[in-house]
Amino acid sequence: MEKVRCQWAQSNELFIPYHDEEWGVPVHDDRHLFEMLNLEGAQAGLSWLTILKKREHYRAAFDYFDAEKIIHYDDAKKEALLKDEGIVRNRLKVNAVIENARAFLAVQREFGSFDTYIWQFVGGKPLSDAKKQNAVAKSELMSKDLKKRGFKFVGATICYAFMQAVGMVNDHTPDCFRASIIALQNA
Repeated sequence: MEKVRCQWAQSNELFIPYHDEEWGVPVHDDRHLFEMLNLEGAQAGLSWLTILKKREHYRAAFDYFDAEKIIHYDDAKKEALLKDEGIVRNRLKVNAVIENARAFLAVQREFGSFDTYIWQFVGGKPLSDAKKQNAVAKSELMSKDLKKRGFKFVGATICYAFMQAVGMVNDHTPDCFRASIIALQNA
């Protein structure tokens, strides 16, 4: 029997494993949260498919999103990144990862973990009915607070996509086989 998936996941073969194994699954690992926030920011003005195709290269290029290493990137490293065809070669986006690393480490120091900080926007548990639980408004609050803390490429739309990706919001369509699995896991 064919699995029913969210329609977007059926538009490209690369989306299927991402949809089936990652999208909407709650993430509490700081490094992975930092990675996803930056990848969602890299997507600005582009498609998720573009970023998904480049994800492995992004990981290698940015030291697997180790913020402690990223904050020490010098001008030579930045220039090398801007010449790297495996990532989006946009100066603002490259600089944003570095600035985000500094802000990320400051949040970790203040809250004990980025996980504690970021999940507070949804009360520490995934929102299963995004519309009823006002997830868009929560993404707007998240965006505003992240910007205040020095994060870049964290507009409300990016924050909402991030919330979906890391399982803060379960936006699988009701007929999608993942919707009920994630709802059970979060119950």
